[in-house]
Amino acid sequence: MNNSARMSDKPFTFICGSDDFLVDRLGKERYAALTKDIDDEFSQEILSGFSNNVSEVETAINRFRDSVQTVSMFGGRRVVWLKDVNFLADSVTGRADSTLKLVEDLKELLGAINPADTAVLITAAPIDRRRAFPKWCEKTGDFTLVGGGDDGDALAGVVIAEARALEVRITADATRLLLAKIGSNTRLIVEELRKLANYVDDGESIEDKHVAELTPNVAEGDFFESAEAFFSGDLKWTLAALQQHFFAGGDARPIISALQNRNRILIQVRALLDSGEARIGSRGLDGLKQAAPTYAKKFGEAVDQKSAYNLFSQNAWYVGKLASSGQLPNLRRLIDNQQEFVAAFEEIIQRPREQEEVLREMVIRCLSTG
Repeated sequence: MNNSARMSDKPFTFICGSDDFLVDRLGKERYAALTKDIDDEFSQEILSGFSNNVSEVETAINRFRDSVQTVSMFGGRRVVWLKDVNFLADSVTGRADSTLKLVEDLKELLGAINPADTAVLITAAPIDRRRAFPKWCEKTGDFTLVGGGDDGDALAGVVIAEARALEVRITADATRLLLAKIGSNTRLIVEELRKLANYVDDGESIEDKHVAELTPNVAEGDFFESAEAFFSGDLKWTLAALQQHFFAGGDARPIISALQNRNRILIQVRALLDSGEARIGSRGLDGLKQAAPTYAKKFGEAVDQKSAYNLFSQNAWYVGKLASSGQLPNLRRLIDNQQEFVAAFEEIIQRPREQEEVLREMVIRCLSTG
């Protein structure tokens, strides 16, 4: 059964997920399919559902109501796309009683739609799937949950699906390295895959050597190798990475920042591992989500924001990869590392012309002790 036939069987189409980029991309594909045979531009309408507060939620739903209740000027079917809906998330606006009442109004509107007269498409990200409305949409509409988010398996699925769409193969090692370098930014994952697909010859798979050569180190900034070498415990590799960095005219401060960022996360990982609340598994740091309700509130309002300070905002698979890429030091060693980084920063202020030497001395002290 083709897409247009399947869409017409349901009163509306609802596409949702945790990643706005993937949701919007699929939404564009569905909207193009729905409007393919409609030449009248007045029979096509795109509305924004993005809302910063309850008042904006009310405005968005009222505009949607007016649109779906409008009769086509020249007859025929109308297509309405309510996109970028964000008031279904587990947020202050999404949890507000007034928003929940407005969502009930939206539910009544959707339930009364005649798909023969009006094709409705809604795209929403992120959403709280525990609530009644998404469950009702799944039961009533043409429902699609788009993969993505911070889960390692979901991100790997995005890589594999995108590679398939580009008609190229990518090895498991290349997939893991790509995610380690890019992190959970799906926009960059897609763009990097396109670049890699154009680079390899026809019939050739994307391998980890291609990713290592062509993909920037976004997840760790531009100082991936120095941090990777240091936390692997390999002194010779670390000194070589520092030499290369300074030979190219680099500065010491970004190196210290990259080391601090990773060490800060590893301190939190080590604490969870030592308490028995998490463990390193095949899917990354198992137990991260379960521990979040207990500890994430310590980060205050930044709990939902991606931050190098906040372990619970990180990709569980990637954090597990960081912790298992070398011999994870004990908590005492990690705290000592952090103090060494601070001391090195202070020393660089006193010895600005000897930055490489300061960092060499620091890593020798850190990696030569247990």
